Amino acid sequence: MENDYLKTKGRIFDIQKFSVHDGPGIRTIIFLKGCFFRCRWCCNPESQEFSIQEMKVDGKLKCIGEDITVEEVIKQIEKDRPYYRRSGGGVTLSGGECLFQPDFAYGLLKGCKDVGITTAIETTAAADFSIIERLLPEIDYVLMDIKHMNPIKHKEYIGRDNSKVLENAGKISEYGSNLTIRVPVVPGFNDSERDILDIAKFSKTLNNVKELHLLPYHRLGRDKYTGLDRNYLLDDIEPPTPEKMEELLEIVNNVGLNGKIGG
Repeated sequence: MENDYLKTKGRIFDIQKFSVHDGPGIRTIIFLKGCFFRCRWCCNPESQEFSIQEMKVDGKLKCIGEDITVEEVIKQIEKDRPYYRRSGGGVTLSGGECLFQPDFAYGLLKGCKDVGITTAIETTAAADFSIIERLLPEIDYVLMDIKHMNPIKHKEYIGRDNSKVLENAGKISEYGSNLTIRVPVVPGFNDSERDILDIAKFSKTLNNVKELHLLPYHRLGRDKYTGLDRNYLLDDIEPPTPEKMEELLEIVNNVGLNGKIGG
């Protein structure tokens, strides 16, 4: 059947409405379970495992993870269509990593496009390109993380090297998507002028890159680690100062990219 994808079932842990981040306009963010990476600073540690988990929130155990069909999600999304229309917004798939559930991600994106809602994905692009290539026709905006250019440093802090990330960045940029590069700026990991310059220079070689966003490290997800009975490995790291972020932003702009703090 033509619309069989609507019956595809996937696993999410949140649907956040009325967001003004992660793409243009007012957006609904769908957070999928499962991720290829284990970033030390991850602010959504409950997203990393695909399994349904329990996390202590405000002293009470909360179930994290819900199995749901594409059709059920689309019904929720369509309620906010007037906000998307007025603001130029739409739906963004986040996580975790949406590519970790490729069939479900495809169904969600196609379902949005079929009812006239614009789409975006927030991704590390650390999947086989055949997966990404299938999704690209259904995506209006790609928000892609590049966390470090050094494969050894990348693996130390994230659990895997960056070879597939950088390779796929080039392929996505050739496809013609609206591509924004995003860099989580983490002190001690990638906050030196050299680190940001290397990422900016690489991003400048890519086609169709509209902007490069610098996302300052924060500790907003730290309590979640306690709730999951996990250690927070960056407890001694302070967030970068506004002055530091402005210095790094100047480097991005000097390379010839449209830089932005946050996003």
